[in-house]
Amino acid sequence: MVTSQAAPVIRTDRLRLRPPEPADARRLAELANDWDVVRMTARMPWPYPPEEARAFIARVRTNASPDQHTFLIEADGDGPAGLIGFFHEAGQRLPEVGYWLGRPFWGRGLATEALTGALLWADTGWRRRALRSGHFVDNEASGGVLVKGGFLYTGEVEQRFSRARGEPVATRMMVRLA
Repeated sequence: MVTSQAAPVIRTDRLRLRPPEPADARRLAELANDWDVVRMTARMPWPYPPEEARAFIARVRTNASPDQHTFLIEADGDGPAGLIGFFHEAGQRLPEVGYWLGRPFWGRGLATEALTGALLWADTGWRRRALRSGHFVDNEASGGVLVKGGFLYTGEVEQRFSRARGEPVATRMMVRLA
């Protein structure tokens, strides 16, 4: 259920997806300051200090673009668990979705649940019927989440720079048409 168009809040069975707030920075930094989390992302540095989380939250809170939406993934009873967001890369026709969860939340189906809730909002509230995503080839778990969300492999493998790894990483590209 989406409760606001301007600053949407999405509820699922076990999660609340909401805009990140400055008070979330410390917890997000704790969760993201884990090599096994950040090495699977393109944009996150290693290490991931609290200043980085504060700067990220400030950027997304001041972003007025209708092509970008970032949600904090909040697990019922556990608080912040990670992030999921939609963004539009320069030169790409379709918006892209990306996400990460902190290690304590792995293996519980929460990434799939967050993606499902965010995609429902993208279809109905944001009115985006086609999206793209991708996962590093060494992150098959993320590929499984995307497949459960209705994404299909395009057959393309892009080299995407990983800020944490400091090098390009082969990325299997996917698309979803609603």
